[in-house]
Amino acid sequence: MTATITAPTLLAWRDYDPAACALPGMSLGEVPLTGPARGQAARLWDLGARRVRLPAPVDLTASADPGAALYGLSLVRDLTARAVMVEWELRLAPGAGESWRALSHLQPPAALQGPADAEESLRTWRRGHYLCKCLWRKGPGFIQIRDRRWGELRRFTADEPEYEEAIGLLDHGAPADTVPRAVLDDFRGEQLILELGPYAWWLPYRVSRWLQQSIAI
Repeated sequence: MTATITAPTLLAWRDYDPAACALPGMSLGEVPLTGPARGQAARLWDLGARRVRLPAPVDLTASADPGAALYGLSLVRDLTARAVMVEWELRLAPGAGESWRALSHLQPPAALQGPADAEESLRTWRRGHYLCKCLWRKGPGFIQIRDRRWGELRRFTADEPEYEEAIGLLDHGAPADTVPRAVLDDFRGEQLILELGPYAWWLPYRVSRWLQQSIAI
């Protein structure tokens, strides 16, 4: 069972540049997102969306609805993987410190709330962001995660089928107790999941647009 909520409506445009988005015919208007988060980024891309704006902050505080938060995060992650410009805001718990770094592979938000040094944290996020910062890929008989969120390259490779199955469960959020404990603990130790209430959510994205030739990534 995955996290489910009432799907939001977002604004979308056909270009990355705000000036171009203001031209006639460039706005896609309000786009309702019907159904689960899985597949929404591909649908938006096929509609021609290259810039989107989420209607409300992604709220990761203790009192927030985890389903809504994971839906929003899934949109940001999956659109980041397609190099779509995402306008969004992130709300963390007061005193969240540097917990934002776990999300630093995502398109930087327009506003960040929670950390005491939120403005400086957001500047650091923006300066250090690039496509393919934390991704996973599937090879013949194995999965591999390549993670540069922490300043150096960390690689996690597994050839046991339960790891790929777990990623499928966690991809858009699932109750943590539905994932084999040993696999979840391995992902937790590598900081590859976000836990929110009873849910766990998969942080890396499966890249849809390479920044350069994949052999060099």
